[in-house]
Amino acid sequence: MTTNAPTLLVVQHIDREGPDLVAEIALEQGMVIHTIRPDQGEPLPDPISTKNTIAVLLGGPMSVGERHQDGMAWMQRELDWLALWHQQNNPVLGICLGAQLLAVAAGGAVQPLRVGLPPQPLKEVGYGAIHWLMKPSSEPLLMGLQPSEMVLHWHGDRIQLPPTATLLGSSLHCQEQVFRIGWNAIGLQCHMELTTRNLKQWIREDHNYIVSAMGPDGPKRLQQDSERFGNLVEHQGRHFIGNALTLLTTQAI
Repeated sequence: MTTNAPTLLVVQHIDREGPDLVAEIALEQGMVIHTIRPDQGEPLPDPISTKNTIAVLLGGPMSVGERHQDGMAWMQRELDWLALWHQQNNPVLGICLGAQLLAVAAGGAVQPLRVGLPPQPLKEVGYGAIHWLMKPSSEPLLMGLQPSEMVLHWHGDRIQLPPTATLLGSSLHCQEQVFRIGWNAIGLQCHMELTTRNLKQWIREDHNYIVSAMGPDGPKRLQQDSERFGNLVEHQGRHFIGNALTLLTTQAI
């Protein structure tokens, strides 16, 4: 194990959405993993005194806009913590809900995803392409990737990026898919961390949401698409996350 490797602080919001590939790669890079559940009342570390730590904020079915509702005060506390964490230039990777929290903490916003004219709400769920907005060879996060990659989508909101953000990747229906803020904060609206072995649990537990987005055959189609695309998506996700953790490690002090 590398003695100066940072700690990976996993901020998890629901049992089924764990760190998956992020944890696997972190362990390969010699990191120690510490998991915290703010939704269960567990406290987050002091952003000022915590050093040599990369935070990864995971997803969940909740929306950032729900943080003022009854029983959701933990999310506002997490958002306040994340704002201070980001102000201290501590490295962070946000995925889905985590990316939305990161954007809001840095001065952006989140709104329901709408498309068309007049705008109609859309839930973007399933495998689909994202395209990079710059040559992968010119961006450290994208090194070794193709100009367009298949990813897994699972959301119904859209991020409004803060002015300090650099947009890296977009999909057909949602422009804000992959972004970074400086070199110490990375956001993924899409899912690159999910392993194919854990997708079945997501499909089983989030069945109704999938049906609302894809129709009654949505869960079956999603499983079939996983058998077609899952290994490729997981391989490319591993590559991107490896790039991300390598970059964020250089920011951890």
